[in-house]
Amino acid sequence: IFQSRCSIGNKICSMIIDSGSCANVASTTLVTKLGLPTTSHPKPYKLQWLNDGNQLKVTHQVLLSFAIGEHYKDEVLCDVIPMDACHLLLGRPWQFDRSAIHDGRKNTYTIKRDEKKVVL
Repeated sequence: IFQSRCSIGNKICSMIIDSGSCANVASTTLVTKLGLPTTSHPKPYKLQWLNDGNQLKVTHQVLLSFAIGEHYKDEVLCDVIPMDACHLLLGRPWQFDRSAIHDGRKNTYTIKRDEKKVVL
């Protein structure tokens, strides 16, 4: 798990990159506080968290534009769910789409964006 901060709009938000997550996720708190428009999820599904065994239905998505530092800007489609761990969780779909490479020793991600390599 890689933790960092990103900016969404003009707000600083917490972010996690998690190779164990099968989805990109935005917290309902983030979406509500920033007044971001959502769309209905084309294929709603149930998500089960390991910690409490409860199931949660994922029914909405949000298209988020975010920046990490001054050199990396991106846009990602996220499922919207209540979560306390962070505001934005980038899972395997984002990592695959960006050809992200994780260096566990340095705890960095290298991403190709517009033919340039960016190290987070």
